[in-house]
Amino acid sequence: MKVDVTLRLIVCLFLHQTLAESQSNSIVEDKDVLVLTKSNFHRALKQHEQLLVHFYAPLSGQSLGSILEFREAAGALKEADSDVKLGGVDVKKEKELAESLNITTLPSIRLYLSGDKNNPVYCPVLKSSASILTWLKRRAGPSADIISNVTQLENFLRRDELVVLALFKDLEEGAVKVFYETAADVADLPFGVTRHHEVFSKFEISRDSVLLIRKSKLDQQFEMESSTVKTDLVHFIRLYEMELVTEYNGVTASKILNSVILNHLLLFISKTEGGFEEIYNAYETTAERFRGKVLFVLIDVSELRNGRMMEYFHVRSEEAPQVRMVNLSNNLQYQLPSDQFDTHTLMEFCLNYLDGKVKPKMQSEPVPANWDTQPVKELVGMNFEKVAFNHNNNVIVLFYAPWNSECRALFPLWEELADHFSQTQDVVVAKIDITANDIHLHLGEKYPSIKLFPALYSERVIPYSGKRKLKPIVTFMKIEIEKAKTDKAKEEQRRKKYLEDQKAAQKEEL
Repeated sequence: MKVDVTLRLIVCLFLHQTLAESQSNSIVEDKDVLVLTKSNFHRALKQHEQLLVHFYAPLSGQSLGSILEFREAAGALKEADSDVKLGGVDVKKEKELAESLNITTLPSIRLYLSGDKNNPVYCPVLKSSASILTWLKRRAGPSADIISNVTQLENFLRRDELVVLALFKDLEEGAVKVFYETAADVADLPFGVTRHHEVFSKFEISRDSVLLIRKSKLDQQFEMESSTVKTDLVHFIRLYEMELVTEYNGVTASKILNSVILNHLLLFISKTEGGFEEIYNAYETTAERFRGKVLFVLIDVSELRNGRMMEYFHVRSEEAPQVRMVNLSNNLQYQLPSDQFDTHTLMEFCLNYLDGKVKPKMQSEPVPANWDTQPVKELVGMNFEKVAFNHNNNVIVLFYAPWNSECRALFPLWEELADHFSQTQDVVVAKIDITANDIHLHLGEKYPSIKLFPALYSERVIPYSGKRKLKPIVTFMKIEIEKAKTDKAKEEQRRKKYLEDQKAAQKEEL
């Protein structure tokens, strides 16, 4: 009897241990996406032959969209019983893991195969769940539809508003391989390839070429050479994938923001107003002249869904029509200095801009009447530099966007900070709506951003990146203010010596 009891105990302990080990090997999922960390990443690589990993920063605007689309793709793959598993790494939490994997840009997507962490396949940052699934599908099988007759061609051309069609005499060797590689990566467009002589004749083409066909009509042609590389072909497709004038909407927004062209000319206009057709024709004519250098975008101010875009650029519907040039590399804006929208005026503006002859548009809200009587000083573009770079004051500034919940959550803290320093004469606590006021200062990060401007003659800016709580901010300020006192004493000595040298030089001249 004792032997039987002992045997049962051993079996129970074994089962309990087995269950515990099984649970310890499982990885938590969030919406069908594995939550990957430093402690479980290698285990995930071993468990899944194909692991597509999304590296993201959760509070980043760019990452947010890709997080949602990634989850949707994960659900679709799970439902289809796919061998591919999707995982996510929150880089803000897993800095050490991201560093060990050499993650330098966010968001970033990589496909790890057969447990090899050192040689991932780099995936483009795809903007929709459909394109993620297409990319995976094209990697597993043919990356482009093989078109063998004219009937298939007609069906392919009707598949989408814009399709990529390649005409090659050899579908196995040569430059066609570059086309297949490109088709695998550019997953948001349909790709087809043919060697059928009737298709060559239909488009009156004799050489290997890649065509962009819009609404079943030839739009652009790219001749393929033996020296053509994938980046050349991708650049061609991205350069011409949008029409001469692209209307901003939910479908085109991501393509506009991710265009290879960084100079964007924006026409704010109501499509229902009387002179729309005449202005649009001039705008489209100008667009043809600058294609490849400037992306021409139309924003319909009568479309309610464009309200956020108009708010961002501070354009009211009654101010339309209006034209702005925006450079996406530095986000500077340039205003067309005219109420004429003819071809000559638009062309001259674009030429002057490209030649560096146009000055950026600086905007500012009016200075509030009681801006300096409140505990937290409300700065605008017109008084920012005067207050922030006052050598008698240590000024800490919160740069915020009023519609951002993370920014608004800091307002009570800023009132608390102002109250803490209310009896300190040389400390100013301030904030500025960075979406409504231009300043000559590169923030270096997204809002909310906190920066200290110490009481110095030289214009010094010290970013704060610690915890957003009263005590650590106060500690940070006190340390930097003490440093500033020492540095200012040295500045004053140098200034004094300079003045003495100037006086001595003047005496010698006399």
